[in-house]
Amino acid sequence: MSDGMHKPNRLINERSPYLLQHAYNPVDWYPWGEEALRKAKEENKPIFLSIGYSSCHWCHVMEKESFEDEKIAELLNTYFVPVKVDREERPDIDEFYMKAVIMMTGHGGWPLTIFLTPDLKPFFGGTYFPPRRRGGLRGLDEILRGVAELWRKDPKQIMEAAEQNVSLLKSFYTTEKSVSTPSYNLVVTAFDILATSFDSLYGGFGGAPKFPMPVYLDFLQVYSVLEKESAAVRMVSTTLENMARGGLRDHLGGGFFRYSTDRVWLVPHFEKMLYDNALLARVYMQHHLITGDSFYREVGESTLDWLMNEMMAPSGGFFSAVDADSAEGEGAYYVWRLSELEQILGPELAKIAAKIFAVTDTGNFEHGKNILTMRKRTADLAAELGVEETTLKQMLEEIRSKLLDARRERPAPAVDDKIIAAWNGLAVSALCTGYRATGEKRYLDAAVKTMDFIISNMWLDNTLHRIYKNGAFINGFLDDYAAVVNALLDVFEVSFEPRYLAVAVDIADKMVELFWDNVDGGFYYTVEDVAEVTRIKDAYDGAIPSGNTLAAAALLKLSELTGETKYLQYVEETFKCFASRLEAAPAEHTGLITVLAGFHKSRMGVVLVTESLQDAQPYLAHLYREFKPFRSVVVVHNGNREMLQKYTSLVADKPAKGPVTAYVCENYSCRMPVTSLEEFVKLLS
Repeated sequence: MSDGMHKPNRLINERSPYLLQHAYNPVDWYPWGEEALRKAKEENKPIFLSIGYSSCHWCHVMEKESFEDEKIAELLNTYFVPVKVDREERPDIDEFYMKAVIMMTGHGGWPLTIFLTPDLKPFFGGTYFPPRRRGGLRGLDEILRGVAELWRKDPKQIMEAAEQNVSLLKSFYTTEKSVSTPSYNLVVTAFDILATSFDSLYGGFGGAPKFPMPVYLDFLQVYSVLEKESAAVRMVSTTLENMARGGLRDHLGGGFFRYSTDRVWLVPHFEKMLYDNALLARVYMQHHLITGDSFYREVGESTLDWLMNEMMAPSGGFFSAVDADSAEGEGAYYVWRLSELEQILGPELAKIAAKIFAVTDTGNFEHGKNILTMRKRTADLAAELGVEETTLKQMLEEIRSKLLDARRERPAPAVDDKIIAAWNGLAVSALCTGYRATGEKRYLDAAVKTMDFIISNMWLDNTLHRIYKNGAFINGFLDDYAAVVNALLDVFEVSFEPRYLAVAVDIADKMVELFWDNVDGGFYYTVEDVAEVTRIKDAYDGAIPSGNTLAAAALLKLSELTGETKYLQYVEETFKCFASRLEAAPAEHTGLITVLAGFHKSRMGVVLVTESLQDAQPYLAHLYREFKPFRSVVVVHNGNREMLQKYTSLVADKPAKGPVTAYVCENYSCRMPVTSLEEFVKLLS
């Protein structure tokens, strides 16, 4: 940050909060772009590329230790062209060079540090380096001197290594297209693999560090419905229960942190990401529908409410992340001493709070502080304390609001306030799920407001932009297009406003035009080559479903809602494109395998024909009460019929035979229409 001594570098003109954090470094940073590349070529210098994001703890450490260090800055400015990238703005560059570093070193992460030839080919890299040698870690100073020396003495050796790296990297993005569509067996195999890596004691998958992995949980929920598999429900219940009780969740403000550093979900890494919270809120809401247990609904609501209260821009649209660090250090904003509770709440209430949140004098975190956990449900706690559950809930509300007020007095962690199209798509879809599961209109309103914001401010001149901050910039990538199409279809299916279907068709068609691979099927992530080397094409589902997964899901849904079979062909070709990858590593592609399950199983379409949307509400309420993946719903009424006919063939030849006429079609065959709620309920069961 500014220390008054340095004049700002070129990053001062950027909009990314992460790049602006480096604007007063003595390092002569360039943003990724023409100017930096030209300088590297003209002066024949290697590029020092540093990639991170604003809420990343070790990125802050490296910025303070190394990039504010005069000696390091001098080495960088003399022998290199230093370039800074925000991975959330340019996921394409991040993905490509992350693969390179993992290939070279066996591991990756952020901050990502890579040395490139002037023509952008990677030849050496790593993640975090301390400024001077420390413990077993080499210092950045000696690495910079070593690379500069090698570049002066033997550039040919570097160029050859870089060429080898690049040809290896290209092979990661090429897929052998299969002649046949992968079978449904893959769905069962993926379930078996998840079952073996499941932690039956604490929930989640694998050991520490432990990530929430909503993509796995969503797959298991879909599987549990398709296969009537109670083991899949149990796995999700155990995981959601433990995550929601441990330190992974913010028990005062709502929302989930990034991941747990241990197996038991106690000590989190304290950043909060929009995408994690969107995907988790959706999974919790779905689980409420699957189990009928209101606990999951409450957690889902507190997560969505946190998003709306803390992360939503006044005009609509959600910010990206909340930093892990605040002025007092990582996690300081969220942790408590027992003495603080006594001071804020008084002795009586503090005693109850300590019991609810398991707060002790010695603490469960550093320096006698406590990460709040809620290891028991309120009903069990009430019994232990000998009070009514309603009384305890009232006390809990009072405790929460007093502690939140006190917490707001602390220096708060920074919020990354850029609006990312893909992540906002996920948030809108989560809000629609929340609305269907709870009937709470505030979720529908927030979904519509955000969708309208994206359409007006980020879908401009037939181009979707990835980022909005003081205006839209950076053309969207595959996941931006696909997540926004999914969100539009979700909003359409709760509002039945034809314009959302119309825009979904436009953005989907543009997505196919920009990213579809006409030769081998599947979607590229980018419109052009990344780093002038290769186009990325990938289907790995990690913390977020991959672009190909989101695109396949969107087009499967679009074909159901419009009756257009051409969209289904893209879905099938995508499966063929990635067939060998899916078969080799099903668990790494559970998102795409979820869509594959929907492709193979029979999908249901419900069309309700009525005079006014109001009349259809009891029918919708019945539909919303259960979690039924791959079911599409359209309500045709006097207000939308005319425009709807332009975008979907489902409206044609479905006359009204009563106040509400329900048409139910499954597996390309339709049942006789019914005109009463009783018949409708019977028909669906």
